[in-house]
Amino acid sequence: MNTQIPWLTLAVLVPMGAALLFPFLPGKSARVARWVALSVALLDFAILVTGLWLGYDPQVTGYQLVEQWAWWPQMGWQWALAVDGLSLPLLVLGALVTTLAIAAAWRVQHRPRLFYALMLLLYGAQLGVFAAKDVLLFFLMWELELVPVYLLIAIWGGPQRQYAATKFILYTALGSVLILVGGLALANAAGSWDMGVLAQYPWPLGLSIAVYLMFFVAFGVKLPVFPLHTWLPFAHSEASAPVSMVLAGVLLKLGGYGLLRLNVQILPAAHQVLAPMLVVLGVINILYGALTAYSQDHLKKRLAYSSISHMGFVLVGLGAFNAWGLQGALLQMVSHGFIAAALFFLAGITYERTHTLAMAELGGLASAAPRVFALFTTASFASLALPGMSGFISELSVFLGLADSLYNVLFKALVLGLTAVGVILTPIYLLDALRRVFYGTTGAATWSGGDANPRELFIALSLLVPVLLVGLYPRSISDWFNPATTQLAQLGARPLMVQRVVTVDVPTPLLSTMHP
Repeated sequence: MNTQIPWLTLAVLVPMGAALLFPFLPGKSARVARWVALSVALLDFAILVTGLWLGYDPQVTGYQLVEQWAWWPQMGWQWALAVDGLSLPLLVLGALVTTLAIAAAWRVQHRPRLFYALMLLLYGAQLGVFAAKDVLLFFLMWELELVPVYLLIAIWGGPQRQYAATKFILYTALGSVLILVGGLALANAAGSWDMGVLAQYPWPLGLSIAVYLMFFVAFGVKLPVFPLHTWLPFAHSEASAPVSMVLAGVLLKLGGYGLLRLNVQILPAAHQVLAPMLVVLGVINILYGALTAYSQDHLKKRLAYSSISHMGFVLVGLGAFNAWGLQGALLQMVSHGFIAAALFFLAGITYERTHTLAMAELGGLASAAPRVFALFTTASFASLALPGMSGFISELSVFLGLADSLYNVLFKALVLGLTAVGVILTPIYLLDALRRVFYGTTGAATWSGGDANPRELFIALSLLVPVLLVGLYPRSISDWFNPATTQLAQLGARPLMVQRVVTVDVPTPLLSTMHP
């Protein structure tokens, strides 16, 4: 479906263009910068939602709102954006969480123009990743979002911010090289960077497995997958709360989306071969993340390892490679995005009032901050998959997908049993955090500054209301992506070595057509 108004292009470029104007804002106070940043973020959210509302039909599979222009024809490069059921929920998640993160950064006083400019640049880049229909554009947007995250951690982070930022950029930049190499291999073979063309190309199994592994390592760093996860706890513990909101709520989902879009959709035969690896690594993520979370005394590190554990369900769902599993993986990404953003936001409020996140120094805060206590309890219950909340629906879908998969009974029983252990461990470390922070006697840290104010209540409720809505009425979101995941799951039911019918004209290899 084509559209006359380039809604997606506007959604990507408006925050980026606004970020370039911040050095020219009048006045030196943070007030002007924060209001301009929030206004741009709200405008961009409205542009995205309006475009999707007017032009997207959830009953139609395939790409919609396609915006495609030749960028460098001799090289086969193009500006190509589109949306389908796989990207739509993540686009909305990214726009909403980043807008709320900008509102959460209301008290930033150190170099506010640069801070808000970087947040808007990150806003546009992550939307560009989710909306890209071209592998090269996907890579460029992927690279672009690394720079603001690095600077946001390195400049506004905690005492070890330089170490955390350097570790983040080294891990993710090295992974990015694999995306470029894998993308070049695919583009040279198929003669196009276009994801629609690549998804129809009959890939040789050897090439597809090699490229699949490259992509898996790159996306596994961002998800993150054990043992490529070690950058995440440091990044979260040193980043400010608004940056942690975006990091946990959106940026981790870039890894899951990359696996879904490039690994599963474009290389389904390789995915059939390597899907058991994803299931095994997913179980390791779930158990390792949960056990390590329980051992953490730092509140944000505990939440960071909780994210590692929850992302394991995404791997298990993708490894099931059926409708239930893929739906559960996508829903888990959306659900965790809202829940994790809420938890890190509330952890940030706690730090602002107590100046510590060491749980040994906290305690008895429920009486001093009943609103924060109620919100943190609600978010924790959502994270431990309490029935009636979105986490329960997503994890249940993953379990049903694995039970309905083509693996043998013994393997499924073992995986389901170990995953169930991870589900049991989750309430242990989350309720333990609640007990140590909000119950018992008051610790060495004292709460000052009052309970959650109206702005903070609005941000927290904006993240938690969708969690309750999806938990009570899953169709409110599943109807938007079920046709896409169901169609994608059909590839998993095909015999492994049967080639797909090519429905597009496959051009000559791309490298052979390049000329100065």
